[in-house]
Amino acid sequence: MCGIAGIFHTGTIKPVDPSRVTRMCDVLAHRGPDGSGVWTGPGVGLGHRRLSIIDIEGSPQPMQSADERCVLTFNGEIYNYRDLRRELEGRGAIFRTDGDTEVILAAWERWGEDCVKHLHGMFVFALYDRRERKLFLARDRFGVKPLFMAELSDGSLAFASELKGLLAHPLLRRDVDPLAVEDYMTWGYVPDHRSILRGVKKLPAAHTLLLKHDSPVPEPQRYWDIRFDKRHSAKPQDLEAELLHHLQQAVESRMVADVPLGAFLSGGVDSSAVVAFMSQTGRGRVQTCSIGFDVESADESSHAQRVAELFGTDHASRKVSADQFDAIDTIAGMFDEPFADASALPTWRVSQLAREHVTVALSGDGADEAFAGYRRQVFHAHEDRLRGLLPSALRKKVLGPLGDAFPKLDWAPRPLRAKSTLQSLAGSGAEGYASALSAVPPEIRFGLYSETLVRQVGDYSAERMLIDVMKRAPARSGLDAAQYADLTFWLPGDILTKVDRTSMAVSLEAREPLLDHRLVEFAAALPERLRVRRGQGKFILKKAMERYLPDDILYRPKQGFVTPIAEWLRGPLASKARGIGRSAMLARTGWFDNARIAEIAEAHISGRSDHSRLLWQLLMLDRSLARLGIA
Repeated sequence: MCGIAGIFHTGTIKPVDPSRVTRMCDVLAHRGPDGSGVWTGPGVGLGHRRLSIIDIEGSPQPMQSADERCVLTFNGEIYNYRDLRRELEGRGAIFRTDGDTEVILAAWERWGEDCVKHLHGMFVFALYDRRERKLFLARDRFGVKPLFMAELSDGSLAFASELKGLLAHPLLRRDVDPLAVEDYMTWGYVPDHRSILRGVKKLPAAHTLLLKHDSPVPEPQRYWDIRFDKRHSAKPQDLEAELLHHLQQAVESRMVADVPLGAFLSGGVDSSAVVAFMSQTGRGRVQTCSIGFDVESADESSHAQRVAELFGTDHASRKVSADQFDAIDTIAGMFDEPFADASALPTWRVSQLAREHVTVALSGDGADEAFAGYRRQVFHAHEDRLRGLLPSALRKKVLGPLGDAFPKLDWAPRPLRAKSTLQSLAGSGAEGYASALSAVPPEIRFGLYSETLVRQVGDYSAERMLIDVMKRAPARSGLDAAQYADLTFWLPGDILTKVDRTSMAVSLEAREPLLDHRLVEFAAALPERLRVRRGQGKFILKKAMERYLPDDILYRPKQGFVTPIAEWLRGPLASKARGIGRSAMLARTGWFDNARIAEIAEAHISGRSDHSRLLWQLLMLDRSLARLGIA
């Protein structure tokens, strides 16, 4: 795992100052503390920071091919690199190192742009072909690894693993994009189709970008997609066996490392399944790590301890409390862009704990998206079937007004929140799911916006992008479309961003075996009845894992990595909640009605309403703007 950065000139070819690339890489030192390197040529510069995982003594970067035709800077791991190496050696390739970096160079020389279709893993890389005089950028299928890009005033395109790498370039403008503020207030993060800064873009997951010196920057090209429009026809027991085979392969392939390796363990189905297969490899006791909370309702550490005892792991555990939120500025600095998933704190803490023992940690991320494990997906599937039974006119003319008139019951369980259900049924399935996934509904966030921000946002709606994603999804049902949206929109923008930044902040490599693309392709073709049954998601995954895990782990109510932020903002963090409305930083932006924010804070602190998510979003926006110095 590493950090990369670079500069590429289009139009007029200008020399690249190596010290400029070095500065862009130096701010990424946390991603790669074990080594660094810079290579420059006419109109191009590539930089690298290395965290040594495979071929520790070899594989320095940027790496040149044996004939010096190509130069590569690479962040990630290619899990099938040994198989690819054997295949390429059979075609005449000669290797000087034992790692995966040189395999990418050989794959490019054999397959060109199609090389990415042969790579199984998590990656972002920049490969410069000196003979063809072009730069090839590529990002892995799910967007596990990030890449930020910006076209600059001198005619160059700069890129880096994190936004802070671009911020180290003196020509990058720090103008906030108001549409990104609307996106952030809607989702709690800035999705991959936008950046908090105007002119900065992110290379989308499963896309490549081919740059030439004599051509303008083109649009990225997709090389892979997840298809939900096919169905397996095999018997359920055969599909269970095939699922276990995929799981075993996915986990074992991600245990290749020349450094200590362990796992995050929450005690839920997903991380427990990963630990179960790790324990079967015969490589000794697995190192596991978990985080608990000082609020009992949010603490899963006892379940993690039980799984650890079941598989005889070397288990380490630690608790997170509200007084640790003194690190808010540190967290904001990890993400650069505003990021309001409150589970970033415990994810960072469990990464710190893991780094005390290992350099690589496997996680259970991805299973909820791939196997329909989120409650919102299950509710959406039920609602979508109901939509099919009711005429569109009835839904719009009767259910819509009824939903508008129904009292809002945020405190109630989802099945009893008739207001949101009726409003969801009145619209399309995509509109309903966008509403369910959003952090702050439009009537609340626009009630906070100033006239200035409303004018800047115009008729843009953050929900529209997700709705469009669902409408064009290769899907056969509403559940398919919801899972597709989660895998392509929510996962890279929220979950994978959270894990990448918090783990890399402590120089820990996190790997996601449940996002092996072959496993996800298999899951996407499962009949719905094997994904959701009796109101429960991940049915076939839980059924298949019955031979490894006890029922009270498999079938207990889903809790998730939920931070008790609502309780903390009413107690030890109440002063921070009150301070949001008085924030000088937010006031300077002119984006919000600060008096309204103060009212919302008091309503939350008193217990009259739960505004914890909104308050946390505003707090993280305030801290991010302060860290970036762009407000």
